Amino acid sequence: MKFQALSKYINEIYAVMRIVVGILFISHGIQKANAMLTGAMPTDNFLLLFAAVIETIAGLMIIIGWQTNWAAFISSGEMAVAYFTQHATRGFFPINNGGELAVFYCFTFLFMAAHGAGIWSLDNARKKKAAVNFD
Repeated sequence: MKFQALSKYINEIYAVMRIVVGILFISHGIQKANAMLTGAMPTDNFLLLFAAVIETIAGLMIIIGWQTNWAAFISSGEMAVAYFTQHATRGFFPINNGGELAVFYCFTFLFMAAHGAGIWSLDNARKKKAAVNFD
């Protein structure tokens, strides 16, 4: 049984979720980049640097809804790598190893990669523009 009061707003709710998750994700990238620039994090860690770049660029792409499928797919993969390299080494279960956020992002981005950007996105605006009939 659906909760009917919200189901008529499913597209808007998904768009808000995509934007909020993108904002949260980009903040992780900016935080890592800032920590590297100030010396709080090592700059010789290639995976950490690569994560900062992915989180910042893909986070922005997800927020504006541009190439969302690819940005979300790459972000999902990054979060899977983060889980298995940084968290799973301390035990398999996310609740015990602090990896809940990585798992959450991984599967949220996997869903976004399959679903696409939806409304309020550059992807959707481009699709509408391409569908205009010039008779």
